[in-house]
Amino acid sequence: TGGVAYLFKSNKVTGIRGYGSVSGPGQVTVTKEDGSNETLNAKNILLAVGSEVTPFPGIDIDEETIVSSTGALSLKQVPKKMVLIGAGVIGLELGSVWSRLGADVTCVEFLSHIGGVGIDMEVSKAFQKILTKQGLKFKLDTKVTGAEKTDGGIRVNVEGAKGGNNEALDCDSLLVCIGRRPFTKDLGLDSVDIKLDKRGRIEVDKNFQTACKGIYAIGDCIQGPMLAHKAEDEGIICVESIVSGHEPHIDYNCVPSVIYTYPEVSWIGKSEEQLKQEGIKYKVGRFPMAANSRAKTINEAEGFVKVLSDAQTDRILGVHMINSVAGELINEAALAMEYGASCEDVARVCHAHPTWSESLKEANLQAYFGKAINFS
Repeated sequence: TGGVAYLFKSNKVTGIRGYGSVSGPGQVTVTKEDGSNETLNAKNILLAVGSEVTPFPGIDIDEETIVSSTGALSLKQVPKKMVLIGAGVIGLELGSVWSRLGADVTCVEFLSHIGGVGIDMEVSKAFQKILTKQGLKFKLDTKVTGAEKTDGGIRVNVEGAKGGNNEALDCDSLLVCIGRRPFTKDLGLDSVDIKLDKRGRIEVDKNFQTACKGIYAIGDCIQGPMLAHKAEDEGIICVESIVSGHEPHIDYNCVPSVIYTYPEVSWIGKSEEQLKQEGIKYKVGRFPMAANSRAKTINEAEGFVKVLSDAQTDRILGVHMINSVAGELINEAALAMEYGASCEDVARVCHAHPTWSESLKEANLQAYFGKAINFS
C-alpha cells in the first residue's frame, strides 16, 4: 500500500514486489511482476510469509456463492440465506456482519461451543445467547459432509459430529471459515533443509531460527496463535535479537485475543477450563456491564468482565470479557499481566469515572476482596 511504501522510504528500506523463495543459504530469488528474476544475497533472512485460507475437502470455493473469508468481503448483494461452516473467530465476525445487514445466517460448528480455541466456556455460552438474540442460528456438534450447487442456490449436507441426524440446509451463499494454515508453498525450504511440523508450520528454535543458520521465521507460519499483533512482536524481538545477540523473549500467555463482533469478546491468559486441567487453585472475580454507569448511559450494558487469579498469590492468571469495547479494555489486562500484577494491584489503581475500565477494576476487587463496590 501507499502507507507501507512511505514507511519504507522514510526508513531507507528497499521494497521489491514479487514472489520470493529461498534458493540457498543466505540467498533469496524474487520472481518479479514482469516475469524477470533477481537474486538477493543476505547474511540474515526473515520469513514472514503469513497464512492462507484452509480449504474444505470436497467443496470448491469460487469466491462468488461459495466463499472464503476473502470472498465474503466482496459479495455483490446481501444473501437471503447464508450457511457458515465454522463458528470460530473469523466465522463469527463475518457471520454477524452479514446477519446485521439482513441475511438469515446459520453457523455449523463441529465443536460443542462457539468462539474457537482458548475462549472461556462461561464467556462462550453468554456470547452465543447474545448472538442468538441478534438472529444468528447455531448447529453445534455438527459436521458438514458435503455441499452442492442447485438450481436455487446451494445445498449443504450436515450430520451430527458423531454421526446420525442427517439434514440438508439450503442457502444462496456458503461461507467456509474452518481456519487458516501456514503459507509455505514454493518457498524453497527443501533447498536449505528447513523442516515443517505435522501442522505444516516452519520449525524454529527459541531464537526464531530455522534449521538453516541465518534464516529465521515469525508470525502465522510458525507455531502459536495466528494473530497480527503476535507476529508484529515476534518480528521486532527477532530482529533485535539478530542485531544485539541477546536471546529474544515473548510471553505468549500475555498475548490477547479479540473477536470483533458487536459486542466484542476478548481474553488473555488462562481460562477456567485450563486452570482446572492444570490443577491450579484459583479465585474468580466478575462484574456485569449492567452495573457499569458508562455502559448503561449509552445503552450498551450487555456482557461482563471476568478475572481469574492465583488463590495463594493473587497474581492475575486470566481475564475474559464481553462488552462493546472489549478489544480496547483487554490491553489494560495485558499490561497488568505482563508486569505480574495481582488483583489487588489493579483494584487499588484509581480509574476515571464514568469509564468502561471501572468494570475491570471492580472484577479485580471482587477476586481479591470477595466483593465489588458497585455490585453485590
